[in-house]
Amino acid sequence: MTKKSTKTSAAETFPDFIKERIEQLKTLFPEVVSEGKVDFEKLRQSLGEIVEDRPERYALTWAGKKDAIRLLQTPSRATLVPVPEESVNFDATRNLFIEGDNLEVLKLLYKSYARRVKTIYIDPPYNTGNDFVYRDNFTDPLDTYLEITGQKDSSGNRLSSNTETNGRYHSVWLNMMYPRLFVARQLLREDGIIFVSIDDNEVDNLRLLMNEIFGEENQEAIITWRRRHNQPNDKTKMISKVAEFILVYAKSSESLKECGNFYGLPLSDTRQMQYTNPDKDPNGPWDSKPWKAASSQHGSRYTITSPTGRIFNEEWLGSEKTYKELLNYGRIFFPKKGDGLPRKKFYLNERLEEGQCAHNFWNHDQFGSNQEATQELADVLGKKEILNNPKPVKLLKKITTLSTTHGDIILDFFAGSSTTAQAVLELNREDGGNRRFIMVQLPEPTKDKSPAKKAGFDNIADIGKERIRRVIDRMPKEKNGELPLNDRNGPEDLGFKVFKLAESHFRQWTGVEEKDIDLYIQTMELFVDPLLPGWKPKNVLYEVARQEGYSLNAAIEELSSIEPNTIHRVTDVEKDQLFYISLDSKFDLQTVKALELEQGLKRDDLLIVRDVALTPSLANNILQYCRLKTI
Repeated sequence: MTKKSTKTSAAETFPDFIKERIEQLKTLFPEVVSEGKVDFEKLRQSLGEIVEDRPERYALTWAGKKDAIRLLQTPSRATLVPVPEESVNFDATRNLFIEGDNLEVLKLLYKSYARRVKTIYIDPPYNTGNDFVYRDNFTDPLDTYLEITGQKDSSGNRLSSNTETNGRYHSVWLNMMYPRLFVARQLLREDGIIFVSIDDNEVDNLRLLMNEIFGEENQEAIITWRRRHNQPNDKTKMISKVAEFILVYAKSSESLKECGNFYGLPLSDTRQMQYTNPDKDPNGPWDSKPWKAASSQHGSRYTITSPTGRIFNEEWLGSEKTYKELLNYGRIFFPKKGDGLPRKKFYLNERLEEGQCAHNFWNHDQFGSNQEATQELADVLGKKEILNNPKPVKLLKKITTLSTTHGDIILDFFAGSSTTAQAVLELNREDGGNRRFIMVQLPEPTKDKSPAKKAGFDNIADIGKERIRRVIDRMPKEKNGELPLNDRNGPEDLGFKVFKLAESHFRQWTGVEEKDIDLYIQTMELFVDPLLPGWKPKNVLYEVARQEGYSLNAAIEELSSIEPNTIHRVTDVEKDQLFYISLDSKFDLQTVKALELEQGLKRDDLLIVRDVALTPSLANNILQYCRLKTI
């Protein structure tokens, strides 16, 4: 039997979520899926009394929701092109900055980064009437983006705010947020977590939306963050606003608990001062907590005798065996000169390593403020008031500390001035970590005569990139807190790759408007070679690699010793996979033989070749050596 080659397609860049969910149903309820269709009556029978069949039920809906779902399911026809000249240490770094509409970018990242991101932080538009710049366009978001960035002829339309005079004020915001949050959830690991900043203008709608996408049971917290030092004296309002919110949701609270992958925050100076050593314990300063179980807790009942001979018969937090071990180790303390209820000691040196559990009120002294954030951005860029209301580095550091460890990926797809990137770089410097960031930012034009425009920044993305460059530039000069290289888990990553959203290098099938056989044939002939005129090899290599599910950090290397064709090897170390590719217009079997001899090409290895470079017989001969795909 002759093996067949398979073609890659630009349409493979984003999955069909409906199809994926049907596959999940097949796994859970194989009896309800037949010939790719779901038998809902059988599904009802399988679920029994759990099914809700009342005509009216609690649900979140708004004008345009169906269109937002259709937009979510529409494959992207874009690609991401590398921009080394705007990057720092492009070939070595694993940090990413992607300039483009974040929905299109999230779709393009899906195949490479699904279930790989540990933490997402976003600071989306608060929909206050003057901060909303995403058009309510369900037909072609890529065209909108290309107009904004000047990559296509524009009719002169500019990004416009979502003013309160718009009859669908909240609906437009929900239509923007829904597909982005939906795809973002797919990128999270099972123990992943998302933090979303918001103020009281949309907090209610956001919570309902997060409940729908992530599940109400996966809400971890609603944090109140005091963002201002001072209280504004605005007598036109009864209550002045000094706080906003951060909604925290896990992809799966159960998985988060099972993995235990959440981390304590560093102890504050005030908390550390509460640890003392009145009994000169050799283990150092300590604090204590009651060993007696509270009324809301379940414990073990047994008797404990104090040093003064007092007998306590209570329910305790641990078993009698555990108590005796703690007593033997000197970790039980009896207050009131030995006459009080026993307490368990907690040592400062242990707590400095473990940290302390976070609570849901974050004050500005520990978590930073807007004023502090504005000054931080000014310090980095050397200009004041470049952006309104940036987030403080301290806040993002706390979030990163709380939710990640070494090697984790942090995604921010409303990156703004890239505070998240600075926080990751500084935290890695402090604790020797190798966390990686992915920043995504729309190149939203800065306003004429604004401080940002006067400072030379044409768009918000440029501000973010320049901030990261300057932070990286100054870090080698800052020795305070830097760990010796041999104490780090790998070398410090002081760099970032820049990619920009652009049209795919592959022709997109749009059909033939008229029922004309000659026109149909002419259109089909264009797809003999699907690559568009003017394509650049490096950009196509990255696009094909991403279509194959390789990360944007995959190594692309030309194998100069292989002849007669030009061959590149694409390697994704993180996924332990590689493939070979040739973009030549003609291909020779001798190249495959050279790959077998010099690279150890195996039958399971993948070779990608242009369709126009092959004949049917040559394709069949190649299949005797390896797997083959064509473009």
